[in-house]
Amino acid sequence: MEVFKVVLTVFEVIASLVLVVVVLLQSGKEAGLSGALSGNSDSYMSKSGKGGLDKTLARVTKWIALVWLVLTLLLSLLP
Repeated sequence: MEVFKVVLTVFEVIASLVLVVVVLLQSGKEAGLSGALSGNSDSYMSKSGKGGLDKTLARVTKWIALVWLVLTLLLSLLP
């Protein structure tokens, strides 16, 4: 049982590091009110063309976060 806990801990550390890297790779989003006050001229049409990498990174972030959550719950239930 102790080996299983060590393996899960190693996977959780790897998932944590990958999650941090993926979040840092994402481009920043304009904040709603501060973007409006600073004269943000991006419209829906100008934003819709971009996003292949951003959409992929967002999807990967959700899956890695889910894996991290499951690993955390499993580690908390182990004696």
